[in-house]
Amino acid sequence: MVGNATIPSFSSFFLVGIPGLEVFHCWLSIPVCFLYALTVIGNGFIILVIKEESSLHQPMFFFLCMLALDDIAIASTTAPRMLDIFWLDAHVIGFDVCLAQMYLVHTFSIIESALLVAMAFDRYVAICHPLHYTTILTTPLVIKLGVISVARGAIMVLPCPLLIKWLRYCTQNVIRHAYCEHMAVVKLACSNTYINRSYGIFVALSVILLDIGLISVSYVKILQAVFRLSSKDARSKALGTCAAHICTILIIYIPSLFSFLTHRIGKRVPPSVHIIFASIYLLVPPAVNPLVYGVKTKQIRERVVILFFRKTDKISKH
Repeated sequence: MVGNATIPSFSSFFLVGIPGLEVFHCWLSIPVCFLYALTVIGNGFIILVIKEESSLHQPMFFFLCMLALDDIAIASTTAPRMLDIFWLDAHVIGFDVCLAQMYLVHTFSIIESALLVAMAFDRYVAICHPLHYTTILTTPLVIKLGVISVARGAIMVLPCPLLIKWLRYCTQNVIRHAYCEHMAVVKLACSNTYINRSYGIFVALSVILLDIGLISVSYVKILQAVFRLSSKDARSKALGTCAAHICTILIIYIPSLFSFLTHRIGKRVPPSVHIIFASIYLLVPPAVNPLVYGVKTKQIRERVVILFFRKTDKISKH
């Protein structure tokens, strides 16, 4: 009956964790816990350094601050739930809670992708139009780009949980995953999932193709501008400012593309490998990004040293 179509057959789902590796869940919890702690501490420190140092109140670092906040949010939507499974055998998750987790995971992931585009645009303006950098990338524009990034993610993902509400679950409520992911939930339904699958593919492809396309255009322009520079030192310096951003792009997009393709065409990929890569996509980049930017970005590296020695001097005087 149509009236019952909106009511799920199950009030909860059962999250397996890492399929086939259940006996190793206790050991797998160690890297998950470590990466989550590193994410919160590292990104929190990046935000603190940018907030405390007025010299870092520039568009590039504002975007980095947004990325750090988003990284903490992404990890916080998945890591605590995974640790519940690994440590406490708390596999059961409520239907609505599962949909909320799914919505937040995909929303924050799309926001992260949009922020990478904004950061690529920042590097393009800084290298290709350095004299107009402050007039182009004004504070209002940075705020608008941040708001657009959040709004795009929130709006694009919203239909996913709403469409899932219309599906019926007859016999299967076991999600062979460590967290509630869109396709993992849709695959369990016994009703027609064509609209859900089509919309999921549309969102994924539109985000990936658009964002990677814009990032690629930015870096083609950047490389053209860099190789026109006569000084070798100037070329090295210009490329060095982009190194951290390129590392972040590779760390984020490679596992996400693997996870996306595995759901659609990777039927021979073992479930454990797929889920591990899907977890890496959400846990490793947020933990690694602060290290990458801390090491590769000269201004942050210098400010960290200054803040550290300033605090050390204060302690020694007391």
